[in-house]
Amino acid sequence: MIDSIQTVSLQDKELLEKGLKLPIMEEFYTIQGEGYNTGKAAYFIRVGGCDVGCHWCDVKESWNPNLHPLTDIREVIENMKKFPAKSIVVTGGEPSIYNLTELTLQLKKEGVELFIETSGSHQLTGTWDWICLSPKKNTLPLYDNYKLAHELKIIVFNNDDFKFAEEQAKHINSECKLYLQPEWSKMEQMLPSIIEYVKNNPKWNISLQTHKYMRIP
Repeated sequence: MIDSIQTVSLQDKELLEKGLKLPIMEEFYTIQGEGYNTGKAAYFIRVGGCDVGCHWCDVKESWNPNLHPLTDIREVIENMKKFPAKSIVVTGGEPSIYNLTELTLQLKKEGVELFIETSGSHQLTGTWDWICLSPKKNTLPLYDNYKLAHELKIIVFNNDDFKFAEEQAKHINSECKLYLQPEWSKMEQMLPSIIEYVKNNPKWNISLQTHKYMRIP
């Protein structure tokens, strides 16, 4: 994926590989709407580029990294500092494509907690306080990433996803929190089934995209 980015110079390519520049799609301060950290104020950093390509993805414009400018991570950090953010979420796209070591190192100096949302399709880099692993059938997580996850979040699009969820849950560590989240376009159809499934299998929790109810990013 990195090789497919049309950088303007060899220097930019080197900076990208070192994680000193990243293709940034957007940055915004909002409320985390999903999973374990729902309700927290958080600064989101969305990187462009994804090689998983879920058909129901609601941010398809993030897939092509060439649509998003290579941005110096120092600029990203300065943007974050304009807000009273204490929690930072790095998402995508698929953030595990990139070297995030330097970004997390510099953010940690600002005294914030760092969360990542990832399919786990590539080796994770960086230092994280919370790893939300959301496996996708198209490209399963690398085995080592299962053991790193603090949260396993499975998107439920149809009834087959309950079986997929249980298969994925076999690989995570014993402390990992388990979440089932209805895909937004299937909310009314799938939520009753999710509710009954969680009642019968209480190791699972329900995650809802509460930011969409609040009409915020």
